[in-house]
Amino acid sequence: MTQLRLPPPLIQRAEVRHLRPPSPIHFPEVAEVPEGKRHLEVRTFLYRLLRFALGPGHSVGSDQFVYWNARDPRRCLSPDVFVKRDVPDRFFGSWKTWRQGGVPELAVEIISPNEGDGIAWDEKLTRYHELGVQELVRFDPEATPGARVRAWDRVRGDLVERWIVEDRTPCLTLGLNWAVQPIGDELVGLRLVDDDGHLLESSDEAQARGRAEEARAREGAERARAEEARAREEAERARAEAARAREEAERARAATEARVRELEAELAKRSRG
Repeated sequence: MTQLRLPPPLIQRAEVRHLRPPSPIHFPEVAEVPEGKRHLEVRTFLYRLLRFALGPGHSVGSDQFVYWNARDPRRCLSPDVFVKRDVPDRFFGSWKTWRQGGVPELAVEIISPNEGDGIAWDEKLTRYHELGVQELVRFDPEATPGARVRAWDRVRGDLVERWIVEDRTPCLTLGLNWAVQPIGDELVGLRLVDDDGHLLESSDEAQARGRAEEARAREGAERARAEEARAREEAERARAEAARAREEAERARAATEARVRELEAELAKRSRG
């Protein structure tokens, strides 16, 4: 039996008629939401970290609206960072689950006082439950150490908060581990660690490490060249000293031979006299 090959879907066809005109539904892509600088730094770092670490094969968003109800644009969230696995990354203004590859598996909310979208946390939990995320992480960089990370997992259809100790917990969605670590001279952020304890790098950190390694390599090459030059100078000095020693030995030998000839001549003269 020949497999049916489907043509590209059509938005409209001339022979298809409808009983009423459509009522367009608007799904906004932007909103005026205040964001402090600390929140911006922490959010941007995690977004860049995930986008660099996951590569182009997975979609990573940050602060875009996520819609899951094609009938009601009020049912939405704007996670600080979210990940949809196995959907190639591209630019998008908002994420509609019925159009762009399904429900993001991972969502991260970064808490900051006196700013945000005005949605109470209990309401956000309700919406994330309704959205269908597999893992929700809440990070509060200004909370007491040990209480900065909370996480929820979808277990048997329910969204259940997990037990967390010392701001470290697995990232089940990505097979890594969450940890609170410095992201600069003055800030701590939510980071990912592999099972060997190695921090995943952002693109900026990888570039900075590459530049530092190149600088160390240049310094090492420069030191090697300097040591080689010093070795050549020392070898040249050694050759010069050896040459001077040979010249002095030659002069001493010549002087000795001359003195011997003088003494022999004097003895010969005395023996004739």
